[in-house]
Amino acid sequence: MKKINVGLIGFGTIGTGVVKLLKKNRNEIMRKTGINVQLKKIADLDVTSDRGIHLEKGILTRNVNQIIKDPEIDLVVELIGGVTKARELIIKALYNGKHVVTANKALLSLHSRELFKIADKNNRMIGFEASVCGGIPIIKVIRESLVANKIKKIMGIVNGTTNFILSQMEEKDLDFNKALQLAQKKGFAEANPDLDISGEDAAHKLQILASYAFSTDIPLKKIYFEGIEKIDIQDIRYIQELGYKIKLLAIVKMDKHNRIECRVHPTIIPKDYLLASVKDEYNAVFIEGDASGGQIFYGKGAGSLPTASAVVGDIIDIAKSCEESRGASYSEIFDLHSKIVIKKFADFSCRYYLRFHTKDQPGVLAQIGKILGNHRISLTSVIQKETGQKVVPIVMLTHLAKEDDIQRAIRSIRKLKIVKNPVKIIRIENSD
Repeated sequence: MKKINVGLIGFGTIGTGVVKLLKKNRNEIMRKTGINVQLKKIADLDVTSDRGIHLEKGILTRNVNQIIKDPEIDLVVELIGGVTKARELIIKALYNGKHVVTANKALLSLHSRELFKIADKNNRMIGFEASVCGGIPIIKVIRESLVANKIKKIMGIVNGTTNFILSQMEEKDLDFNKALQLAQKKGFAEANPDLDISGEDAAHKLQILASYAFSTDIPLKKIYFEGIEKIDIQDIRYIQELGYKIKLLAIVKMDKHNRIECRVHPTIIPKDYLLASVKDEYNAVFIEGDASGGQIFYGKGAGSLPTASAVVGDIIDIAKSCEESRGASYSEIFDLHSKIVIKKFADFSCRYYLRFHTKDQPGVLAQIGKILGNHRISLTSVIQKETGQKVVPIVMLTHLAKEDDIQRAIRSIRKLKIVKNPVKIIRIENSD
């Protein structure tokens, strides 16, 4: 039976889950894999709090060097989060001959090229399944199950916090702030939720998925992201009336010219789509391959044990790869010399939901419609609500249009004296 000695850095929520899983399912893991995962050391600043787990004497330490410099430890699991310190520890671990498993999406989205080069140089491997969608094995699906496919599109709900908030707004008719407070109360949102609600967390995950799926190194700065902070309950109601739902989606597509677009933003999708049925804190990812067609993967995207499951899966994969001499690093997937072109945000095309507040007077629709037409934007539907007020809402859905044309048109429309308040723009995806 093969044995792999593991050192764990970070004994927080996910780290606790990893330890619980390794202890509870130890025999199951050995029976299925023939691998004995031996947790040799755990490093954390807090070595006194009770995590509800019995640990052997001496296994806990505050000194990470007892893990990184221990010649008997084969693999280091990094679960401290953040970027600077985690990067430093992973680099030291690789140079000290350790394989690495991490759930750190922010770190990988910024420094994957550097870390994988160091891994290659030291003939080590980096496992990162847990960095995207927690317990959903989406990296493994791309790496193994869909290896014979040229990926055409990935579209997913990859942030449970924002999905919970939008679900509560839709189902309980809550405004954004009340839905956010509920998410925080239930533990689905941090005290400072900015990384989630701004779309940045989803952008980190999309960077990893897109780079992996399209075998190229996609800089985070080339991914457009927009959050859900400006979605209000009125938009939710209008969208429901029109037969749609709204989700924060991470989207990457490749066109026939091998150009890809990467974007994260609130997205309107038909209510009968599978992604539209994903509620609360759950994640789901749709992948379309040229041979496989469209497939969807669903599950818990976060949480102690779901994420721990992905971490342990990476440990086993690396142990097997070492035994079978299957290659030095997962970085063989990345073609760092790829000539794939990443499209500019202005060149993206999709359909749009537009909401205006205008004076209730004749000629309003004609003025707005003329400007849209001058920018090559045609409409599929227009809804004007009677409110009995001097200012009324108008909702318009467009045909396929170019982002640059929409932005130019909206700048012109905002200058009209009949238009009051900010114009709302939400993008629409009409195909899986």
